[in-house]
Amino acid sequence: MYITISDFLNEWNREAMLTQKVLDGLTDDSLQQQVYPEGRTLGRIAWHFTTNIPDYLSHFGLKMEKAENGENVPASAKEIADTFKKLSEEAAQAIQQQWTEDTLSQTQNSFGREETNAQILMGLIKHIVHHRGQLTILIRQAGLKPFGVYGPPKEDWVHLGVNTPPL
Repeated sequence: MYITISDFLNEWNREAMLTQKVLDGLTDDSLQQQVYPEGRTLGRIAWHFTTNIPDYLSHFGLKMEKAENGENVPASAKEIADTFKKLSEEAAQAIQQQWTEDTLSQTQNSFGREETNAQILMGLIKHIVHHRGQLTILIRQAGLKPFGVYGPPKEDWVHLGVNTPPL
């Protein structure tokens, strides 16, 4: 759990960098990839967790500008990646400027549960990580090589001396 704002920012910045690498690997064509015909597209999922950053933080009392044109998924993968970069940086600044260590231990109602602000911030990271995992599957289905977030994708195992997937 986060005891200091610095604790949170260290994790936020690391996870934002990993997410940025995933988003930077998208192509405009890949944004249309779906798990199933009625399912959300890769672009819709990426845009959802990107534009959700200021909405989520504003819900819990932080002042942030909403994403511009947040309801319409861009046709450009670069626009999604650039918007994520901008909003994740603005979120870090807002938290650093508006909350303190004491704020982290204060509680709020978070979707029907009492949680500390530190838990609420962790929830935002988990939300992004959850959807980033969905993107990884859709990226592979779209014929692209996914970025190895916490380890290498199978295409890079050979560089580690592994020719077949570990059991």
